[in-house]
Amino acid sequence: MYIAEMLSQAIVTAQDMPYKQGTEIFGHTYAYRTSIPAGNWRQLNQGVGYSKSTTGKASVGMASLEGYSQVDRMLAEANPDGIDAFRTSEEVSFIEGFGQTWEETLWYGNTNANPAEFIGLSIYYNTGDQSLAQNAQNVIDGLGTGSDNASMWLVGWGERSCYGAYPRGSKAGLVSEDKADTVPAYDNLGNRYEAFTTWFRQQGTIAVEDWREVVRIANLDVTASGLAGPDAADLFLLMSQAIMLPPAAGQGLSGISMTDAPNNATPSTRYVWYMNRTLAFWLTAQSIRDRNVLLDPDASAGRPWTSWRGLPIKISDRLLQTEEAVTGF
Repeated sequence: MYIAEMLSQAIVTAQDMPYKQGTEIFGHTYAYRTSIPAGNWRQLNQGVGYSKSTTGKASVGMASLEGYSQVDRMLAEANPDGIDAFRTSEEVSFIEGFGQTWEETLWYGNTNANPAEFIGLSIYYNTGDQSLAQNAQNVIDGLGTGSDNASMWLVGWGERSCYGAYPRGSKAGLVSEDKADTVPAYDNLGNRYEAFTTWFRQQGTIAVEDWREVVRIANLDVTASGLAGPDAADLFLLMSQAIMLPPAAGQGLSGISMTDAPNNATPSTRYVWYMNRTLAFWLTAQSIRDRNVLLDPDASAGRPWTSWRGLPIKISDRLLQTEEAVTGF
């Protein structure tokens, strides 16, 4: 029997995020440069001192998302499509649910609220005050207040910028194991019955090794006084501002295609825009208004925007529009 998947959502980051093995079983550590020697101007008969660069080290914790699927053996055996088809139908819901939980945690994971999670990008980029956090430079204010805000993200995926990490010696992504009917099931009175069981687990974290490669456009008010109002934030202007913040997004994006670092990660960095359906709607709406008359007519004729400056625009249904305003600007 076909089941209508009424709870399915657009889950997209798993398609984009590169993974690499973590340095530890329960965490991942990486190094970054904190200062470089500037050199010294020298005059005749005058020496110069020694100097060196300095580095820092950061660690992120791993998280483990687990669950068991159990179906009554008698019910599975009575299914006209067979036992395997019935179990697969149930297990599809676990794959959906795990994907939605993982993507929401990627955006909003907060170990202060739930120590078992990993830290999400909204916690990394949670202030506009540069005296509190250096990466506040990459948080752009959409001027919204209150708690009816959404964020647009520019994420530069790469193994030296922003990536997923999985525990050393394990596997990336969702893994499962068929326990067959060896794991007992119990009703709410503690009475045992026969059931087929599948175990699921996904382990990992997100590592922002170079904070410059991720930009958050925060405080986009989606109410009548915000994007739906007469003085709405110009989304295209904000996106143009965001694309200038990564160190070298490329010749066709920011015009900056290289830096002075020999190991510059730019050639392997892949940039993607993420937003929810509401922001995608207003992006299309603004594209056909007179403030954007210089846009290509074909791109502005009410068609959905799937890319901007060649970068893909993807809809993530786990990006909320009930965010509290980011402060400190």
